[in-house]
Amino acid sequence: MSLLGNILWLIFGGFFTGLGYIIGGIGLCLTIVGIPFGIQAMKLGVATFAPFGKELVEEPNANSVLRVILNVVWIIFFGWEIAVAHLVSAAVLAITIIGIPFALQHIKLIPMALLPLGRSLR
Repeated sequence: MSLLGNILWLIFGGFFTGLGYIIGGIGLCLTIVGIPFGIQAMKLGVATFAPFGKELVEEPNANSVLRVILNVVWIIFFGWEIAVAHLVSAAVLAITIIGIPFALQHIKLIPMALLPLGRSLR
């Protein structure tokens, strides 16, 4: 079921969403200051390609001081917009019964969009 869900996800927008995150991450990596954020944006893009069958996993040192500071900076500049976009997409998809599984995947991506450093989908 995960394979079918991921294929449908890619066909109906997941590919372009993930590609957008990766292109944005490459753009952030053009500056030295943006490299940590660019890597996280690319990680989010890869996670967006195939979210079905994966869970959000928190790494052992996810709440270290440096990662908390970088997550706060991420939330202020990038994270809240991405989270709102996933929330709006989930709300639109949840209107129909067929869209509910896809809405749940958008909801799964919201915590990673808000706090990407120290977290991943596996």
